[in-house]
Amino acid sequence: MEPTQGFSRRELLSWIGKTAGAVAMYQAMTTLGFAAESNFDSKNYELSGAPAGASVLVLGGGLAGMTAAYELRKAGYKVKILEYNQKAGGRCWTLRGGDKYTELGGATQECKFDKGLYLNPGPWRIPYHHHAVLHYCKQFDVKLEVFTQINHNAYFHSTKAFGGKPKRYREVKADFQGHVAELLAKCVNQKGLDQAMTKEDTERLLLVMREWGALNDDDKYVKSVESSLMRGFDIDPAGGLMPEQQFSQPMGRAELLNSTLWKHLNEGHSYDYQATLFQPIGGMDMIAKAFEKEVGSLIRYSSKVTKIDQDDNGVTVNYVDSLNPGETMTETADWCVCTIPLSILGQIPSTFSSKLTSAIRAVPYDSSVKVGLQFKRRFWEEDDHIYGGVTFTDMPIELISYPSTDYHSSGKGVLLGAYLWDENSYEFTSMSPEMRVKKALEYGAKIHPQYMDEYDNGISVAWHRVPWVNGCYGLWTPETRKAHYKNLCEIDGRIVLAGEHASYIPAWMEGAILSSLDAIKRLHQHALQSKKQTA
Repeated sequence: MEPTQGFSRRELLSWIGKTAGAVAMYQAMTTLGFAAESNFDSKNYELSGAPAGASVLVLGGGLAGMTAAYELRKAGYKVKILEYNQKAGGRCWTLRGGDKYTELGGATQECKFDKGLYLNPGPWRIPYHHHAVLHYCKQFDVKLEVFTQINHNAYFHSTKAFGGKPKRYREVKADFQGHVAELLAKCVNQKGLDQAMTKEDTERLLLVMREWGALNDDDKYVKSVESSLMRGFDIDPAGGLMPEQQFSQPMGRAELLNSTLWKHLNEGHSYDYQATLFQPIGGMDMIAKAFEKEVGSLIRYSSKVTKIDQDDNGVTVNYVDSLNPGETMTETADWCVCTIPLSILGQIPSTFSSKLTSAIRAVPYDSSVKVGLQFKRRFWEEDDHIYGGVTFTDMPIELISYPSTDYHSSGKGVLLGAYLWDENSYEFTSMSPEMRVKKALEYGAKIHPQYMDEYDNGISVAWHRVPWVNGCYGLWTPETRKAHYKNLCEIDGRIVLAGEHASYIPAWMEGAILSSLDAIKRLHQHALQSKKQTA
């Protein structure tokens, strides 16, 4: 159907983008046939017929590295993985009770969570459209459960609004929609859109605004049954001779707009976070463990790469034991898939081309911090009736995420008590692990007063202090992508790079896996062509 009079398709998309944001514009483009969701098809990446005796050395045993190893071995290559840590997975990492972790600077933490409780310091959710991740979860029988991003009973909190008292998501959403709907209805009733829309369209729009904004018969957003059915009641409807229901009072339009709480409304509606989201049952590293079950026999653990060399005949990599550095060991192969994070790779002497070297050095890594807090009871459920979801705040901790599993469990529970970016994460990174936990408690108590009485123990991970990454993810800009991205991804002699940094989905497991599949497909074709030329 063509847009109504007064709007071209281009003008309509521009208007949507300016008023509702890029995500809404993308969705509109999909509807209009200008964009479509990309599809992952495993058949497009099936490899076979490796040159006889050909070998590939994979550097890094994260998801990108293990994907490469798994698929290359199926194709007939001799494969070996060198992994820095004592277990595979890289940033696909879960901390449980008994785990110990030493960050740069020497601070060591021991996780003291109760059995069955955990923190995912890295990836913690899987969008429904991350088809490659879901493909391998299904193939390797990784059990999934729903991750709750949006919870209308969670909080939006600002220290500068409403006396610092948090407001429920549903209250902010309902009141924002209601006030916007009332303004638009007023515009329609005053004939303000008559030149842009037909009479029939304005009548339909008015009906939509009444429904969407919970307006009363006078097209007002006020304390009423309509608004309370959206934002909640002061006293809910009940039974028998229990107290009668009481409608709730909406927030004032000016106060709500000035609070900026509304800016969090899009958090759960953007493409990356739309339902359905998933998480592996038992922790994100269940995915890493499933891969490791398939390719673990190919991995040489505790291997710190110290030099990467290549010539016309193959690749030679020097490495030492990361736990007990001593004698330098050597591994050779015909080809190499390097998934080492660029923040580490740039420090390793390598015979890369000048283009690849420049690309590696052009990508810094972003900063991020997570804090996991174990409490004596699940007070967020028992007291506040919050079952999963995320609370957002303007305090440095930025958000609190409630567990999307084991609802109504007795005993202890673990919250993601902070997830920090930008200047907030730099500040927390400079703190000791214990101070990060203390600060997360202090800030969180302003939203949940139960924090101090119910706190049990905690642990923190600052990604710029993680020894095998030195950062959270590759931070591209439009300018650096234009100048260096293609050079980073192209085969360089006998080496090809893969990982989330070699994708347009940085920081996501999907980006790591897709980049790996693309890299090994091109490497396989290159190896076959090279074999023909030397035959």
